[in-house]
Formats: sequence, structure tokens, C-alpha cells
Amino acid sequence: METAVHAPAGLRQRLDRWLESAPVHNSLIALILINAVILGLETSPSLMTDWGRWLSAADRAILGVFVVEIALRLYVNRLAYFRDPWNVFDFVVVAIALVPASGPLAVLRALRILRVLRLITLVPSMKRVVGGLLSALPGLTSVMGIICIIFYVAAVIATKLFAADFPALFGDLGKSAFTLFQVMTLEGWAMEVVRPVMAIYPLSWIFFLIFILASTFTLLNLFIAVIVNAINQEGAADRTDPTATEIARLGAEIAALRSQLGDVRKPAPYATRRR
Repeated sequence: METAVHAPAGLRQRLDRWLESAPVHNSLIALILINAVILGLETSPSLMTDWGRWLSAADRAILGVFVVEIALRLYVNRLAYFRDPWNVFDFVVVAIALVPASGPLAVLRALRILRVLRLITLVPSMKRVVGGLLSALPGLTSVMGIICIIFYVAAVIATKLFAADFPALFGDLGKSAFTLFQVMTLEGWAMEVVRPVMAIYPLSWIFFLIFILASTFTLLNLFIAVIVNAINQEGAADRTDPTATEIARLGAEIAALRSQLGDVRKPAPYATRRR
């Protein structure tokens, strides 16, 4: 009876080790890349005319592999599978492909390419970058708030100063904000914006120089610094803290060792000791 009770648990542990093994991991990455190529080839009408049936069959076969993989992970982890946000992401991406893409749901057919995003969960470096971006959101919110304040102040000043002579660039608050965004990106800002304005307002370069220094060279670099710092912290946490899967695996191995030690320590039967 005890063997029958522990058999499913042992099977789940073996399946978990197999799913996390390097061959399975690399095979899934290869299938995702192949699937991405197939979905790209399906955008060519000429290729679909000649190879459409084979491409569709290969796409369905790869989707079947993903479904089996998710099913095995659900069997291994049960409801604990959904405690990891990355697992939920994988589940949703694969589930979208299973929804019949017909009628009002035809747009879901185009969303099959989202399966390529599963690379994020399988490649640790990509996963670390996305985790860093998500953890940086609170800091990025503060930086974005400062950028919005500077944009608003600069747009109001530019509208009041230049709207009369340059209505296409600074005619209202929205146009001024869009023009200043072009200036911040440094895309044609000198010839298309600043020099025409300087032809009428020679000292306007002071305003644009201060705006560029404040927005482009200061706040955007601060924006990048927050993201880089969050990614570095995410990488340090991955190197120092074991994941939940590793903790569960270690706990199972410790429990198995304790069980084996308990069997070894059991005293021999009385009859055997008399002999």
C-alpha cells in the first residue's frame, strides 16, 4: 500500500527532472524557433500555395508538442503550476492557439506568433531582462512623472512664445508637445525645428538647449539607469536565491533520504537476532 501511495509522487519527480533536463529544454527552444519560421513563411501567398498544407501540418504538430508539455507540467505541479507568473504566461500563449480562429475570433489566428514569446521563459538571460523591466516599473513611474512635468512646462512655454509665427509646430499644446518630442529624440530637430525658429527668435536656442539637456541627456539616461539597476538586481537575486522548483526538489530528495535512513535503522526481527 505504501508503495502504491508513493508511486505517483516518484513518477512526478522523474517527470519534473525530465522536463527540466537540458535535452528537453533545448528541444523546446528549437521547436519555438522552427514554429516562428513557419508562421513567417505563412505570410507568403506563393509559399502557402505550394507548401501550405505541409506548413499547417507542421504548425499543428508543434502545437501538439506544446500542449503535451503543458499537460505534463500540470500533472507534475498540479495547481502550484499557476503560482508562477511565467507558467501562467506559457499557458495563456498556448491556450490562445487552441481557440477556434473563425468569425469574430479570427484575429486570434494572428496571435499565434505570440508562441515565440515562450523563448523568454526558456532562455534565462531573456527572463532576467523581462523580470528586471517589471521590477523597475515603480522607479520608472517616478521618472516618467518628471518627464511629463518637464514636457508640460516646456510645451506651455513654447506655445506662448512661438505659436503666432509657427502654428504648424507650436499652434496649440498638443502640437507643441509633439514637436518637443521630436526635439527630444534629436530627429531632424536642428533643420526642421530650431533653425526656422531661430530665424525669427535668435535667442530661442537657449530654450531648446535647456530642454534637450534636461530631457534627452539627463532624464532619459536616468530612465535607462533605473532599468539597468533593476536588471542587475534581478540577476543577483537569481544567482543567490534558489527558485521554488529547486527548493521543492531538494525537499523531496531530503524526504526520500530520511525514508531510506529510517528503513536502515529498523531493528532486525527477534528470530533473526537469536540466530
